[in-house]
Amino acid sequence: MRGSLLKSSRNAKEGQRRRGVYLIPNILTTGNLFSGLASVVAVFHGKYELAAIAILIAMIFDTLDGTSARLMKSTSEFGVQYDSLSDLISFGVAPGILIYVWGLESPGLFGAAVMFAYVACGALRLARFNVTGNSGESKHFIGLPIPAAAGLIATSLIVDVHVFQMASPFKALALLVVSLTLSFLMVSRLKYRSLKELQFHSRHHFMYLVWAVLILVSVVAYPQLMLFVVCAGYALSGMIEWVVMAVSGAFGKRSVAESSAPRFFNPKE
Repeated sequence: MRGSLLKSSRNAKEGQRRRGVYLIPNILTTGNLFSGLASVVAVFHGKYELAAIAILIAMIFDTLDGTSARLMKSTSEFGVQYDSLSDLISFGVAPGILIYVWGLESPGLFGAAVMFAYVACGALRLARFNVTGNSGESKHFIGLPIPAAAGLIATSLIVDVHVFQMASPFKALALLVVSLTLSFLMVSRLKYRSLKELQFHSRHHFMYLVWAVLILVSVVAYPQLMLFVVCAGYALSGMIEWVVMAVSGAFGKRSVAESSAPRFFNPKE
């Protein structure tokens, strides 16, 4: 009798601990959702830079909730769906409203259509990831992840406020191009590397450390510009890698064809 009571008490404690482990990633996801809604509220009050910062904070929460779930081995279908819905608010709706009020309102209906295209493509990107994310390649994302797209929009506003200060017509044109490009990249089949899955060769550890320190120092020294450079570099990395692979593949096929072609004349013979 006493043994059964101790066993039931132990099981109850384990259940409480398991619920607590599952609670931590969901609390971080709630922070992601709260930051996205705070961004929307800031836009309505005309505080665009604060709205952009809230989106960047949501990115931090989104990174932490996924990392904590993997470390604690507490992933669940509920957490996946909750995270996806929060991402749609924080990285789809909030950046869409921000770019529309900040720079796409002047083009009128066309600007609203571009904003809708961004949000819709972000929703499609999340839906495709939920369906195929577990069966795809673990080292790559198919299409630009929506947090990266939102990060580029947020840092674009920050760098414009502190560095570029573009006039309204040029700002509207730049936002149209950036928004449409990000919409295409999110639903494209381009492969983007997952930073958490990168495997570094041991012989290059020192160089990776040097590059990490240089990037960190640059961001700390000039965050308004360097955060934009980092986000833009990641957004362009998929296209650059695709071009490099296409060119190298074309030259590889050409060299194979030339080596296997019959030689009708050899000047050395």
